[in-house]
Amino acid sequence: MPEPTPTPKGARLSIGALSRATGIPVETLRTWESRYGFPVPERRTSGHRVYALATVPRLRRIAEALARGHRARQVVPASEADLQQLLNADAAPAPAATVVSPAPAAEPSALLGLVESFESDRLTHALLRAWVRLGPLEFLEAEVAPLLRAVGEAWESGRLEVGHEHFLSERLGDVLRSLRLAIEERAGGPLVVLATLPGEAHGLGLQMAALVIASAGCRVLYLGTETPVADIVSLTRKHGGRALALSISASSRKPRTATLVRRVRKALPRRTALIVGGEGAPPSGPGVQVFADLRRLDAWARQTARI
Repeated sequence: MPEPTPTPKGARLSIGALSRATGIPVETLRTWESRYGFPVPERRTSGHRVYALATVPRLRRIAEALARGHRARQVVPASEADLQQLLNADAAPAPAATVVSPAPAAEPSALLGLVESFESDRLTHALLRAWVRLGPLEFLEAEVAPLLRAVGEAWESGRLEVGHEHFLSERLGDVLRSLRLAIEERAGGPLVVLATLPGEAHGLGLQMAALVIASAGCRVLYLGTETPVADIVSLTRKHGGRALALSISASSRKPRTATLVRRVRKALPRRTALIVGGEGAPPSGPGVQVFADLRRLDAWARQTARI
């Protein structure tokens, strides 16, 4: 258990202000306090809980460790020395070949029930708890992906309506975006531009890829869905993107998509990597890297962040 943060004279933060200062959701801070005894609150005479300003740097280091793939149960209770040792170890070059077994998929029935009943707050809190428990990659593989498959299957069977799919897309998009924005503030690696091609309206795959890339330490320029090719290329050039990442869903028209990918590759500088992912991604071609899953994308992003 970490030693309680010293209580200096001066400013105190509400839990909302602490969340804004560290990029860690309020629900996550409350979960850590209950489960691991940190952060440690003080009580005002009014009964409101406040936190010493000195809590902020440690929480930021914890968030950095989580972004690098460590588990909350490993880093939140850690001593300052152990936490710093973890961060220093991550800064060292990775072994040439590292095999990581995917986490087993979680049973999505509970989350599916929250989607079915349109319970926004409970769904958000459940997703954030999973994020804290699992870390970025396992959160996406073991919680988000199974939930998306379950909702798709329930819609095909007639159990759910299209409104349920839209509800989940918007809610999950909000959660992924908030998690990424908190991480982006600390990312200092090369810039990766993310977009979907014209006609590609599905954005969750792009959001998931952006979260993986930011968690690996790369900076992100997120252009969103259905971006004109000319804008994708010009913005990548203008901002000096080390790479451009395109997300392509299974609903894309493959011949047209392959043509657009070739156009983008031809217009980009040679030094700019073009990476493509998603169920509708065309086969790899000259100057185009195709990643079949998030783990390969994560490995690429971590290597890129060290360059």
